[in-house]
Amino acid sequence: MVTLDVRPQLLDALSALRDRVAAARFPLPLAGAPRARANRDELLAQLDDYLVPRLKQPEAPLLAVVGGSTGAGKSTLVNSLVGRRVSEAGVLRPTTRTPVLVCHPEDHHWFSGMRVLPELTRVWTPQREAGDDLLLPGDDGRRVLRVETVDTVPPGIALLDAPDIDSLVADNRSLAAELICAADIWIMVTTAARYADAVPWHLLRTAKEYDVTLVTVLDRVPHQVVSEVSRQYGALLTKAGLGDVPRFTVPELPESAWGGGLLPASAVASLRTWLVHHAQDPASRQYAMARTAQGVLNSLKSRLPELASAAAVQYAAALRLTTAVDGAYDNEYARLRGRLQTGAVLAGDALKRWRAFPLDCTAGELLDALVESLAALLLCAVTAADERVDQAWRLEPGAAAPELADADPAGSGAEHRIALAVRRWRRELEEYAEEEVREIDRGAAPDPEVVAALVATALLGGRRARSAGEGLAGRIGAHGALRLRDRGGRLLSEHLDRVMHAERERRLAPLDGLDVQAEPQAELIAALSVLQKER
Repeated sequence: MVTLDVRPQLLDALSALRDRVAAARFPLPLAGAPRARANRDELLAQLDDYLVPRLKQPEAPLLAVVGGSTGAGKSTLVNSLVGRRVSEAGVLRPTTRTPVLVCHPEDHHWFSGMRVLPELTRVWTPQREAGDDLLLPGDDGRRVLRVETVDTVPPGIALLDAPDIDSLVADNRSLAAELICAADIWIMVTTAARYADAVPWHLLRTAKEYDVTLVTVLDRVPHQVVSEVSRQYGALLTKAGLGDVPRFTVPELPESAWGGGLLPASAVASLRTWLVHHAQDPASRQYAMARTAQGVLNSLKSRLPELASAAAVQYAAALRLTTAVDGAYDNEYARLRGRLQTGAVLAGDALKRWRAFPLDCTAGELLDALVESLAALLLCAVTAADERVDQAWRLEPGAAAPELADADPAGSGAEHRIALAVRRWRRELEEYAEEEVREIDRGAAPDPEVVAALVATALLGGRRARSAGEGLAGRIGAHGALRLRDRGGRLLSEHLDRVMHAERERRLAPLDGLDVQAEPQAELIAALSVLQKER
């Protein structure tokens, strides 16, 4: 006998596991990401809409969800089981977005609240007499669950008519899957013409995988082929390992046409008897409920590791993308430092200004040229790093994430950012020069701007600027020149580090925004381990 464990420790472990599943994200467009996202969403739906509510309130009525393909006759079946038209049926059914839950009036409080399917807005429909017009709420785009109370439904069980699992509307297909995951009993409806289709068999295989309480209905079977079709369908079920699943056959009748009528009570009598028995017989009710709950719990042993594996793949891809950025910027920064040591800044206009200094070039003009040349060198390093990143990322499928395409290319804003940083370095270097000049006797103090121009040339000019160091020592003394060059060199390194770090972080920001971490893999496995111990 299957029993249902409702100890508080199990609920706590399940709640913690649920939070870990909700936190798992798969934003990078890798091969297994769509499946991982679908599995996570399905698992969350089962935990939130079924398993946790069921374990917390095992005395709640059974929920039987009627699912199937377009035109399978689900709504007609529900209406016929109830004995009145509670769910709209017909040719427009594939576009209906409002699921209908039918229960006994005594059970309405179990479903009018948010115990199950908390994301669906409840629309309460008072009990109607046969022949009254049927109103269809939810046409404003809300996700709505319409609740009906009917005396002919036995207490202890509710029927839910779900949207088509192969609906033309994607939201309907998603909602149908969520509703089925919230069921104690899965009632899968197919037809004599479509019982071998892939869509219903996907649901049947899922039900077998989760070991849920399952019922199949072969609907609209012509009288002349009922034996043959039933035999073939039974053979398919047996081959799929579902031979012991309760199977009911509903004949094709004039009332089946267009889904508009109610079938005779005799056509659905065996299915109704089965449902009433499971609602009213304590042992059968306990078995149906516990089997589905235990099946979902058992399925976690394979579903959680699969999610954890997908999370690990996401993190590995994110790590490769990050490593490509780090490597590109590290390499270009090393090249930049090497070029600075060889005096690459003192070239072009900057070199021309230095050769003309001080006769035909002022200190300010020399500083302007040096700052412009340093900014250009930095921009080249950042641009080259981004090009290296682009080249490496083209080999990574994860780099195709739309969010990563939003990274600011070096040319669009880097020039302005780098220019600001280099001018800030110049201002601070000039302040250092003014401090050194103040230490000298006022009568012999040189122009601070000239001192700043000489130390900048000495720091950036390499061997070509050896005379700049000599000129600096001649103006502020050997000790002052050494001290100023040390301070200016440290300041230059700090600003270069800051610029390259900021540009690296800019390139990594969209990837960081995806928040792909290593923790979800271990947290999912740990949560499963705790749950298994509590079971």
